[in-house]
Order: sequence, then C-alpha cells, then structure tokens
Amino acid sequence: MLAKSLNAVVVVLAGIGGALALFWLLNKAAELLPSRWERRLKPYLIILPAYLAITVYLLYPAVVTVINSFKDKASREWVGLDNYTSLLANSGFRSTVFNTILWVVFVPTITIVVGLAVAALADRLRARGEKFVKTMIFLPMAISMVGAATVWRFVYAYQPPGQPQTGLLNAVWTAGGADPVPWLQTSTFRLNTMLLMVILLWSQVGYAMVLLSAAVKAVPGETLEAARIDGANERQVFFRVIVPQIKGTIVTVGVTVTIMVMKIFDIVYVNTNGQFNTNVVANEFINQLTTNFNYGAASAIVVMLMVAVIPIMIYQVRHFKAEEAAA
Repeated sequence: MLAKSLNAVVVVLAGIGGALALFWLLNKAAELLPSRWERRLKPYLIILPAYLAITVYLLYPAVVTVINSFKDKASREWVGLDNYTSLLANSGFRSTVFNTILWVVFVPTITIVVGLAVAALADRLRARGEKFVKTMIFLPMAISMVGAATVWRFVYAYQPPGQPQTGLLNAVWTAGGADPVPWLQTSTFRLNTMLLMVILLWSQVGYAMVLLSAAVKAVPGETLEAARIDGANERQVFFRVIVPQIKGTIVTVGVTVTIMVMKIFDIVYVNTNGQFNTNVVANEFINQLTTNFNYGAASAIVVMLMVAVIPIMIYQVRHFKAEEAAA
C-alpha cells in the first residue's frame, strides 16, 4: 500500500513538474526570438502542447475510428456500409438504441427537476441545515460510477423465496410477506432499465443541485420583491421569475448530463452487462470490442454515437455565445 501511495505521489509530481518544465522551455525558446516575433509567436507556443495533445489523443483516433467503421471485423478489408446496415437491421441493436433513448429522455429531465427542487427547498433552510442537506445530497458525486453501481447491485440483490434477502430493496419488499423480486432481471415495462437509471440519478442530482442552487441565489432580490408586490404567489415567483432567469444554467446542466448519459456504460456493465433487455449503446460498443473482437462494428457504433453527440455540443456552444452576447 505504501509503495502504491509513493508511486501515485511520484506520478503526480512528475506530471506537474514535466508540465512546468515544458512551458518554461517554450517560454525560453520564445525569448530567443526577436522581440517583434516573440510577441507574435509566444501565445502560439504556449498553446502548442494543448493542440498537439488534442491532435494525438482526439483527432487522430477519431479519424482512424471513422475509417475502421467501413472495414471488416479485423479492420483489414473494406466492407462499405455493411457494419452500419447490419447493426441497424439487428433487432437487438435497435432495442439497445431504444434503451439509450429512454436514458436520454428520463435521466436529464428528472435530474434537472429534482436538482432544482432540492436547490429551492434547501435554500429555505437555515445556514447550518442547508449545508448539511447539500453535503449529503452531493456526497454520491465523490463515488466512481463503478463504485456506485456496485453499491446499488447489493441494494437490488435477489435471493429465491425462503432464503434470507441480502438486498436492501427485497428485504423491505418482503417484510410485509410479499415474494422477493428479481429487480434487475425483470424487463416488464423496462423496470430494470428504470432501476438502473436511479443509480445515475442518485449520483448526479448533487451536481445539478450545486449549479442550480448557485443560479437561484444569483437571482436579484429586487425582481423577487417586485413580483411579490405585484401580487404573485410563491409558485408564480418561482416559475415565472426565477426559472426564466436561470434558464442558462438549466440548459448547461441538461446538456452536460445528456452527453454523460449517451456515453454511460459502467452502471449497465457492472449490474447486468446488457442482459435482460438493459443494454445501451456504449455497453454494446464494449461488448463488440472486447467480447466479439469486431472492430468494424465497434467503430461504427462509436461513429453513430459521435454523430448523435455533435448536434448537442453545437447547441451548447451557440447557447453560450447567445448568453455572452446578452450579457
């Protein structure tokens, strides 16, 4: 344990030291140039490492992935659109896409609604009570997705009737005499998918609450008092005065959570690995890559995911620019 801790410290120090040394060298290189060229080139030299990292770790893999999506299982022979057509023609993959759409529709919406409700209610508490409530709700953010999925796997655990129920949910469910339910194996009405969504909601509501609470506190008190003087009740003040003024933060939270949901796989992988009709697109990519060793299909899935994410990112950038222009 001590050796691992020392290794971690050495890696952190080496990373920080390497970054500082690199920028120092780039700065010295710029100073060797004539003053006129130094002023022009120094900003580009400083951002050069970031551009190189983006090119090596983002742009190049993206281009290679797009190319491989048009190749066969071993990424050797060109097969055209076969990977895309075979995936879209597969009923299992269509079900996977439908599950992903359910995640995209429900999780961001519920996260915003619950986060906004908690932020508004917590702000009404005394300072000490507000801090305690927000800390407890934000605490799951400190747990990794794999850790959260493992914790909730024990919550949903199932044992046959007559045996002690180790899962918290079944222990409560059977306390009144009901039979235990295999929660994660029950695909009726996509119950197991909805229960998996609860895990992500549990971990992300705190994030939404923090951002939305800060936005609510930033609403000018004068506008709230003016609305109350004009006869608006608290519900009208909240929905007609507060919510419109924090629309930018709501959009930011929604877009961020949506992008995260479209890439989610660890919760599904740990609990069901996509079985019992719970599969999602990112988990299918992992299965195609590491189980089926079908690099063509895996690449095609990634390309389709990128195509779905890009419009959301474009919308977010345009929204930020509109917010800045309005400010």
